[in-house]
Amino acid sequence: MVVVGSGPAGLAAASAAQASGASTTIVERSREMGGVLLQCIHPGFGLKLYGEELTGPEYAYRWLDQLDGVRCLTEAMVVQARRGTDDHPDEGFTLWVSGPAVGLVRIRARAVVLAMGCRERTRGAIAIPGTRPAGVMTAGTAQRLVNIDGYLPGKRFAILGSGDIGMIMARRLTWEGAEVVGVYELMPYLSGLRRNYVQCLQDYDVPLYLGHTVTEIHGDRRLTGVTVCQVDEALCPRPETGVLVPADTLLLSVGLIPENELTRMLGAELDPVTGGPLVDDGMQTTVPGLFAAGNVVQVHDLADDVTMAGELAGREAARYVLEGPEPRSWSRVVAGRGVRSVVPQRLRLPVRSRPELAIRVRRPIEATCRVTVSANGETLIRKRLDYARPGEMIGVRLSPRAARALRPEDDVLVEVSEG
Repeated sequence: MVVVGSGPAGLAAASAAQASGASTTIVERSREMGGVLLQCIHPGFGLKLYGEELTGPEYAYRWLDQLDGVRCLTEAMVVQARRGTDDHPDEGFTLWVSGPAVGLVRIRARAVVLAMGCRERTRGAIAIPGTRPAGVMTAGTAQRLVNIDGYLPGKRFAILGSGDIGMIMARRLTWEGAEVVGVYELMPYLSGLRRNYVQCLQDYDVPLYLGHTVTEIHGDRRLTGVTVCQVDEALCPRPETGVLVPADTLLLSVGLIPENELTRMLGAELDPVTGGPLVDDGMQTTVPGLFAAGNVVQVHDLADDVTMAGELAGREAARYVLEGPEPRSWSRVVAGRGVRSVVPQRLRLPVRSRPELAIRVRRPIEATCRVTVSANGETLIRKRLDYARPGEMIGVRLSPRAARALRPEDDVLVEVSEG
């Protein structure tokens, strides 16, 4: 089997698959294994899995040490992929991989795990008008410049969007002596984790402006400032509230997009809300033998959750390689009232274990609320929460009794409501 990508999901998938007895190859486009973890030098990784705070590189190397026997192709990209092989047109996959060390090679695989992660939205994706000066970049680009390359890309920063990378960079830049004039968030609520707001903005007196956005970029050769406006209830800028904010660098932390070019190439069905493939509770897509895990499926809050999804995908892919496909039926998982998305979107029947549903809400509920999972009018599980926020994923596990009650014709409805 082949794992595409060596971030937390890819490393965990390869480790779990090799341990399960499947011959495994990782294809990684960068020179070093570990993905974005290598540039995340801040602590906060491993709390869920190890009960201790690790930096991104420390977390990555714990998994890199578990890759005994795994074939690793670095500086290599999958440039073409199709279903079937020359010997077996109706099963398996053929991937063409290219890179300076390997040239152009063809790999035939019984199963593939997609773990390419996601990319940041750029200025072009959100269409900010104005000139095209130097000094406009994504927060992840700035993170790499500071943490890997040792360059400080500016002295006075404005940050658009309250995503986690943007808030973490606000703290990092402050440590380096730069001035962060503010974080401007379009929505009336935080889009990242509350802990990052407290530790990265509040603790360093970086102001957060909710309901604000950048409406124009100024500067010729270098950014000189941005126009910031408040937005109305429809999220449209109010020009009369425009203020020119002097800055030489604008960081964009306005969301992530799953890297799903290969997913489309191989014909897997995509979820229009998450942007990732539809998966079942074994992380298998709608294409038999094609699995996906981590941020390529949906954007996660914590690397620990990405890792656990990767382990599950690796184990299930290895089982597919060693035992072949199984005839299955499914129950569909549906996002109901108050829910923006839920993963997995399908549950295999009969359910073997206790599948976990990863839920994101539409709007923040800063009061007691509940998650309800039902099928055919019967409540399967009800979980009480102290709050629910779009930036923080909710996990709910189905009990064995609830799982046994499911039938193929049942839709599993997930709802979040106050009270």
